[in-house]
Amino acid sequence: MGQTFTGLLKSVRARAGQGGGTARPAPTAALRLCGDYLAGLATGGPVDDARRTRLVAAIGGLTRACGTDGDDLFDVLLLTGRRALEAGGEAETRLALGIAVEATELRPRSKGAWRLRGGALDALGRRDEAVESYERHLTLQQNPRSADDIARRIATLKDLRACLDEAAGLLPGEDGPRLRTLHNAPAGQARTDFAEAVRRRTAAAGGMHDPEVRRLAALYAAHRRLLDRDRLADPLLGGAEPLGATALRRLVAGRSVCLVAGAPRIADEERAPGSPLGKLIDAYDLVVRCDSVPSAARRTDLHAVTLRGDTPWTGPAWDRPAGTRLVFGDSLSHWRRSLRARLVAGAQDHIGDASLRHPLDDPALLGEGERWPRAGTAFTVLRLLDFLDAADRLDLIGFGLPGQLQPRERAWVTARATHEDETEMRTALR
Repeated sequence: MGQTFTGLLKSVRARAGQGGGTARPAPTAALRLCGDYLAGLATGGPVDDARRTRLVAAIGGLTRACGTDGDDLFDVLLLTGRRALEAGGEAETRLALGIAVEATELRPRSKGAWRLRGGALDALGRRDEAVESYERHLTLQQNPRSADDIARRIATLKDLRACLDEAAGLLPGEDGPRLRTLHNAPAGQARTDFAEAVRRRTAAAGGMHDPEVRRLAALYAAHRRLLDRDRLADPLLGGAEPLGATALRRLVAGRSVCLVAGAPRIADEERAPGSPLGKLIDAYDLVVRCDSVPSAARRTDLHAVTLRGDTPWTGPAWDRPAGTRLVFGDSLSHWRRSLRARLVAGAQDHIGDASLRHPLDDPALLGEGERWPRAGTAFTVLRLLDFLDAADRLDLIGFGLPGQLQPRERAWVTARATHEDETEMRTALR
């Protein structure tokens, strides 16, 4: 970042030295921590990691906001803390914690500050303190539904503690007390030390024939799973069934299908009383929508969404009802974690399985050599439905409007279109 980085470092340190010159107390401790963090980055060479780049940009925003008053400054302070936590390194996580501590001191009733503090403590392995911060967040949260993930995380942390406590009672000598301390240890250390304790106990018992040893092994397995992912409130997601390519083909076979663009103009026309466009969409057997579905949408039978960003599991829950939900994205671990975090029980009857998570890049599915890097969600689901070749009718609504398809995607559609009606904003593929 060169001179810009050096200038930012000087600016942060200058702001930190000014003290509380604004109408409300400035986060001087957080600014000093940011300055120290930038100094460490400056000695480490160029910053080429996207998450760290976003953090540096947020620190710059915090420096500028220190010349303003009140809410704007505090919001930028929390954003900087979240960017630090998202960056993921130990130095960044400690910076997030330092920012969160000062934020909770500046505003003890800020639910966002307590959530950030809990997340930073959690990431550092300080789980008992994380539970306390998360519980403070819950007491301030007025919308219980938006706090479901925090309540689930608290339950997971308490389950982790319960696993260790029960396992400690099955271990002789110093292994028991030592195991309990792992609850507030980094995840890697907890995995390794717990595994070693199980091995020693198993060896001393001469194998797995001892019921206590088998129980110890089961507790270790449960602890490992909980370290990697939270419990699901409803593991069966309200009875939703997984759906692969064959089942998806059966779902659309012989039916009329329309893929509706998410443009604001489409949503406005669809919800208008007596709207011809609304009646047109309602006449299809299967209505497909993508990504963020407008609140005024009349119905969604198939919802397709693409995972984006470094932490896609932190996005909003997919709680809008849809008969079938397809989630596109890589890697497999991110895809699985996102489904666990964002799917809502009862909001869908079918969920696309892992075989459908990247159809345009899977030669086993489409069987063609053409690549479609960074394809939009709409084109991905359109290409998949066209390949299945089962729908009686496959139309696009509103995709003639600018910005709905990339140039290469539009060329593909144009080459295969059998009919276009500008009045109805409809393009027919068959």
